[in-house]
Amino acid sequence: MSSEKIKVWLAQIRANFLLLPVLLVSLGGAMAFKHGFFNWYLFYLTMLGVISAHISVNLFNEYSDYRTGIDFNTERTPFSGGSGMLQAGLTNPEQVRFFAWFILVISLIIGLYLTWQTGPILLLIIALGAFATIGYTDYLARWILGELFAGLCLGTLVVLGSYLVQTKQLNLAALITSTPPGILTALLLLLNEFPDVEADRKGGRKHLVIKFGKKKSILIYGFFLALCYVVIVFSVLTNLIPRTTLIACLTLPLACLAFYGGWVHSTRGETILPALKWNVLVVLGTDFLLVIGVLMS
Repeated sequence: MSSEKIKVWLAQIRANFLLLPVLLVSLGGAMAFKHGFFNWYLFYLTMLGVISAHISVNLFNEYSDYRTGIDFNTERTPFSGGSGMLQAGLTNPEQVRFFAWFILVISLIIGLYLTWQTGPILLLIIALGAFATIGYTDYLARWILGELFAGLCLGTLVVLGSYLVQTKQLNLAALITSTPPGILTALLLLLNEFPDVEADRKGGRKHLVIKFGKKKSILIYGFFLALCYVVIVFSVLTNLIPRTTLIACLTLPLACLAFYGGWVHSTRGETILPALKWNVLVVLGTDFLLVIGVLMS
């Protein structure tokens, strides 16, 4: 495969978004390490399985948005609107669909092996994740459930599953630690939907921004963004998570910039691009600092 073809497929799988699952698995692993459990082999295998699942989601989404015409009408940005590889004819739909299923099968094989090593609770997490992977674009994103399932299956459950693989148990500390990443993953999707409202509506989608409009949706975004930091602070004050995780609150100024950017876009029609950039930095930065905070403890 030529270097140009590799670049095309890296764009097609949205490789620049794969740092998120790396951080989520790392957070689950860091929590397990803090509690006296850690196996590098299981950690890397979990990482491979989760990244594979994330790639599969991206490919299914790209295929569906090509088939429905959404990505032909969307306002493409570095953060939303698809890769554009299918629209440019650099890949073809059947290739993308084949690799979406192929990579999903790889992810499921890894998941079943980890279930054999871990126990049946992990199988429930994997089953929910597989349902979200296959059904997100054609079903969940049309039933106002896209943001919820994105936050749950590409956020909270990744952290919990990664912790479960290492420790073979779940507890309140793991659940609390996994909550902010789940909220942030949902908010990443929510704000990225703003530029695509008209294209998504024409393509049959129904998400929060279509349902409530941009002004109400940015208030929803702001509420849950604030809730994310409240959960962190409250959990530290009640000794549910280490005090050092307060370092994650250093992203609060960026969160304010993201909310302000979304607000002026919704009320004055200014460009959403700065808000999308700050939002990505908030999500990745907070997740990264949570990992560091747990390890520091």
